Amino acid sequence: MSSGRARKAVFSLALCAGLVALLAACSTPEDPDAGTNGVGKLTAAGIEKKAQAAVDGAAAVRLSGALVSQGETYRLNMRLKENGGTGSVTSKDDTFELLRIEDELFLKADAGFWTHESDTDGKESAAPSTSDTEAADKLQDKYVKVPREDPSYKQLRGFTDIKVLLDGLLSLHGELTKGDYSKVGGIRTIKVIAGKGAGGTLDVSLVGAPYPLQLMRAGGAGTLTLTDWGKEFTLEAPPKGQTVDYGSGLPESSS
Repeated sequence: MSSGRARKAVFSLALCAGLVALLAACSTPEDPDAGTNGVGKLTAAGIEKKAQAAVDGAAAVRLSGALVSQGETYRLNMRLKENGGTGSVTSKDDTFELLRIEDELFLKADAGFWTHESDTDGKESAAPSTSDTEAADKLQDKYVKVPREDPSYKQLRGFTDIKVLLDGLLSLHGELTKGDYSKVGGIRTIKVIAGKGAGGTLDVSLVGAPYPLQLMRAGGAGTLTLTDWGKEFTLEAPPKGQTVDYGSGLPESSS
């Protein structure tokens, strides 16, 4: 074979090899777990276990979204850590802020919150009295200390307790299956679906620690987003001039 023919043969073989490699690359699907923390390769139960371990080791989190409890819908925007939390809670009738540092719990709201009452049938009661209105005016936008003896203390404190909220909210019910790869806030996730969706759906991060980033609660009981995992923040007691201490009980108009 002449040198010219040899060069052409080598070139043809190289070209064919290149085309084969290119076609092979084009036909190979992209690995959805490439560049991730690898939890997407686990079973649904394995993903949930990894996510729960990440939650148990987290020092802080921001929780926001809708929570349906006992027929009432609450919109939460709370920052939580081991020794307390701060943020806002909005219900159908009211919006109030909560601040807890250790066992000291403060509630801040406008005058409307302090004058709102319902009768035993759940209907709005008669207009507040003059004395109620005057008291509400004094309480509005103040940090009112919630006494531990008050019946509302435990319920309100629950909104600021990282362990109570996460343990209660992040549970899935039913057989677990893996769902689609997705994104929450621009971060890649893998879905864990319980009871074919009826038992809740959890989006678990595929970047860094496998934190839960979004939860669709069972039975349509709200959708919550979880961000700022492990991000430290400061809790400061309100100034003395902006606090009110009612002693052993809150004003009756807050019930």
